[in-house]
Amino acid sequence: MVIGLGIESTAHTFGAAIVNDKGKILSNVNKTFTTEKGGMNPSDVAKHHRKYADEIILRALSEAKIKEKNLDFITFSQGPGLPPSLVVGKEKAKELASKLQIPLVGSNHICAHLEIGKLLTKTKDPVFVFVSGANTQIIAYESERYRIFGETLDVGMGNALDKFGRDINLGFPAGPKIEELAKKGKYIELPYIVKGMDLSFSGIVTYAIQSHKKGIGKEDLCYSLQETCFSMLTEVAERALAHCNKKEVLLIGGVAANKRLCEMLDKMCKQRKAKFYSAPLKHCGDHAAMIAWQGMLQFKSDKNFLDLDEIDILPKWRIDEVEVSWIK
Repeated sequence: MVIGLGIESTAHTFGAAIVNDKGKILSNVNKTFTTEKGGMNPSDVAKHHRKYADEIILRALSEAKIKEKNLDFITFSQGPGLPPSLVVGKEKAKELASKLQIPLVGSNHICAHLEIGKLLTKTKDPVFVFVSGANTQIIAYESERYRIFGETLDVGMGNALDKFGRDINLGFPAGPKIEELAKKGKYIELPYIVKGMDLSFSGIVTYAIQSHKKGIGKEDLCYSLQETCFSMLTEVAERALAHCNKKEVLLIGGVAANKRLCEMLDKMCKQRKAKFYSAPLKHCGDHAAMIAWQGMLQFKSDKNFLDLDEIDILPKWRIDEVEVSWIK
């Protein structure tokens, strides 16, 4: 049996997890940087990761009842992400791989979201609606690569929600607080911006922030922001589903925890006689198990291991640049 350790550190979360080649998650230990006010300062996040990295890796090994010597490879989130955070994961992965003299695998963080979603929902060939802090993309597998059929032209959905939350003093992360406040709100019109298959959120957020300064209540703005942005996502996802002629939609990424977004996508899928899936709640956001599983797929398929002397992070690594060797 093959056993691998995965390390996640693309943004606010540092994690370590152990998986085997049967798709069993043996441990999944993660610690997330949070604040009561303001947003993420990259240098503060990196300090957080360095402070807890060793502790988290040791806990992952302990909970999995695995000794370092039993590991077959190490994988880490090589990108995309915040450079200061990515560096911490790279350093720890390189340190361990060198110490144990085992292969080091660099994994694309977005690919990891897709593949852990497929593993846990048993979907085969879905259209992915990937909504996280920095990313918002509609993705599907076509012609030996994951192709992007629509994406944000500016900020990701999660970051858009966090920016709005920061400006109205909701703290970080703001998504869950916005979802809760939205339950008490009513709809007011906000800009709706879909350009072809792409989306834009920054103008909507600016308009909402300005509206709050003019006295419009938080509850109404939270409700309207969700309804507008999620409707845009659903529209683009529906067109991708028709274009690719697929029968499944899989919602992944941190914003996938939002129940209202799930409702809207599920309703759309039922109208198109397709099936809607959402990654399990505890696997929606960033975590190390997805990195470990992505590393396992790569380890078993292409044997393309990293040179410890040349390894580097890839902060702007797009998913459509990845050679998908593990899907046959």
